[in-house]
Amino acid sequence: MPFEYAPALESRAIVDIKPSYGLFVDGQFVEGHGTPFKTISPATEEVLAEVAEADEADIDAAVKVARRAYDRVWSRMPGRERAKYLYRIARIIQERSRELAVLESLDNGKPIKESRDVDVPTVAAHFFYYAGWADKLEYAGRGDDPQPLGVAAQVIPWNFPLLMLAWKVAPALACGNTVVLKPAETTPLTALLFAEICQQADLPPGVVNIVTGAGATGQALVGHPGVDKVAFTGSTEVGKAIARSVAGTHKRVTLELGGKAANIVFDDAPIDQAVEGIVDGIFFNQGHVCCAGSRLLVQESIVDDLLERLKSRMSTLRMGDPLDKNTDIGAINSGEQLKRIRELSEVGDAEGAERWEVACDLPTKGFWFPPTLFTGVSQAHRIAREEIFGPVLSVLTFRTPAEALEKANNTPYGLSAGVWTDKGSLILKMASSLRAGVVWANTFNKFDPTSPFGGYKESGYGREGGRHGLEAYLK
Repeated sequence: MPFEYAPALESRAIVDIKPSYGLFVDGQFVEGHGTPFKTISPATEEVLAEVAEADEADIDAAVKVARRAYDRVWSRMPGRERAKYLYRIARIIQERSRELAVLESLDNGKPIKESRDVDVPTVAAHFFYYAGWADKLEYAGRGDDPQPLGVAAQVIPWNFPLLMLAWKVAPALACGNTVVLKPAETTPLTALLFAEICQQADLPPGVVNIVTGAGATGQALVGHPGVDKVAFTGSTEVGKAIARSVAGTHKRVTLELGGKAANIVFDDAPIDQAVEGIVDGIFFNQGHVCCAGSRLLVQESIVDDLLERLKSRMSTLRMGDPLDKNTDIGAINSGEQLKRIRELSEVGDAEGAERWEVACDLPTKGFWFPPTLFTGVSQAHRIAREEIFGPVLSVLTFRTPAEALEKANNTPYGLSAGVWTDKGSLILKMASSLRAGVVWANTFNKFDPTSPFGGYKESGYGREGGRHGLEAYLK
């Protein structure tokens, strides 16, 4: 019999959610001129707050403020002084980590243990790391006296709201740029709390500006002529539109887009370790991960054994309240995303793949989808080709390393991949031939601020993280 876990709920009292939020411009919260919208909890559909929408006039004001702060203050400040602000922000994030984790889980739907143990600590680590670079930019490989670009427009997604903010804001500030950032419309609250952290750190007004809204707000920001740099994480479709919109302009661009990662398990792999990596690769954050290992490639001789162990492990995953510390699988971020996951899963059924999902009672409120895997999948199936962005795994088989490599690279994406084998030589051979920006060996979804991250092909271009992440913000 499975263990029964008593509820272990994290208290919401640590977070003071305001009834309404404005835009953060020039160091202050101001009213937006667009139509306000509501952000809800995906787990309960409860309205958390009303959030201002920025229109083109608001975007214009924010970019002009960022330009003034860049020209008069931030770009002129010595790197060692900029570093002090980044260190201060990092320490405040650590001090307010519990508050940030609870708010992230409420607004996003992800389990509190992921927000608490993965997201927020990695956010602080990025600010610490890039604070260390702020006075050492001449060693970044961009010449003896690299200069900042100017005003950076940054548009981030809803799957890792605070972490994506850190990935973009920390290197931009370290290099001497100022920022206008737009969080996703379904998850704006931790970005707005970060605005309060900027105030608490006494960051000069206008260095960081946060504008909220939906697609039109992001489009206005990316298209503003006063922007020197565009950084976007999100769907490939939107990324292509951004690339078209900035073509022929002076703007520098980095795009981190979709993925359909291959997680390759050879017959000599440590099976139980691989099973844990498979689960982490696709069910972490409900599969809302661009680099999720959503295509499992298993060598034919071990597929039955591996699937038996994988199903057994999946059956132990606990789905429920994101604020419960026992929860492994939280809520799908929105009704729109849940609809897409259902549609593509139904396509898998219609195309003849065999569905297996964890037997569990789904909550009646909120947006939920059980951990699911499909077997009998071929490369022609849509579920093997298209990004589902949910807790759905497609299982394919192979006989030889050459076949595994061919199937792994047979995708328009190229963000990440995983290799599971006991042979170091095979790891190196596969890693050198896989067309993926990141290749994990006998692990998956491991991130560090010192390591670059980014993709090939329709997964985007440019790198974030590490020394490479500085290049996107320096002349």
